[in-house]
Amino acid sequence: MKRNFILSLSLTSLLLSMSTSVGLGQSGPSDSAAGSANPQYSTQGRPAPGAEPVSYASMTQLNGLLGQLEATSKTAQTDLVKLRIEHWKADNGSKKQALAKVDSIQRNLQGALPAIINQLRTTPEDVPATFKLYRNLDALYEVLGSVVEDTGAFGSKDDLQALSNDLNGFETTRKQMAERIESLSAAKAGEIVRLRADLKTAQAAIPATPPQKTVVDDNEPVKKPPVKKKAPAKPATTPATPNAKPAAGQTQTPAAQAPAKPQ
Repeated sequence: MKRNFILSLSLTSLLLSMSTSVGLGQSGPSDSAAGSANPQYSTQGRPAPGAEPVSYASMTQLNGLLGQLEATSKTAQTDLVKLRIEHWKADNGSKKQALAKVDSIQRNLQGALPAIINQLRTTPEDVPATFKLYRNLDALYEVLGSVVEDTGAFGSKDDLQALSNDLNGFETTRKQMAERIESLSAAKAGEIVRLRADLKTAQAAIPATPPQKTVVDDNEPVKKPPVKKKAPAKPATTPATPNAKPAAGQTQTPAAQAPAKPQ
């Protein structure tokens, strides 16, 4: 009895931690719908411009799984509300433990699970988002299974039957999500192999051009550019002007007469 109590507490803590982590990772309802982190796809599953399209078969499978999961979640919430744990013929400790598990399940179904579903609708073939939903379903299945056992021991047969159907619904979706994770992982691995092969082919098609080498001889003297000599400047000459008047204090020099022509 003590071992089962510790196991139930650990499962409930796991479910609560998942609900809290999803709640803290969001700033509001519009964030999940807009896909602000990496908006590859629209909320209806249509690829954004420039993104790889999602196949019709993949979207049909995902929509069927998510619709089935939402229906099971809605039914489970109604069945958990109908439980009258306070009327069980059990000790107060067992009642408190069952109430804590039911409360954690309700919080997950109303908060964490819808957020994860919206994220997966935004990125339909994202493997981490798909695995997050599978992990949440795994925790839900374990905690709800513990509540079903308590109901079988202390509750009514009608409540036991209703919760058992809900548990089977979650289990069916969980198995289908596991198969989807396997198929998506195999497809992504094949895509990586093809991309690597295409890259090698493209690299092999590029012609190999040898690089040009420049040899530098450290022993060769450095040649200095020749220095051009400047031509000497010619003195400026002032031609004599006839009939020029001498300046003050100077005497006029008679101009040279031309030699007489022989007669």
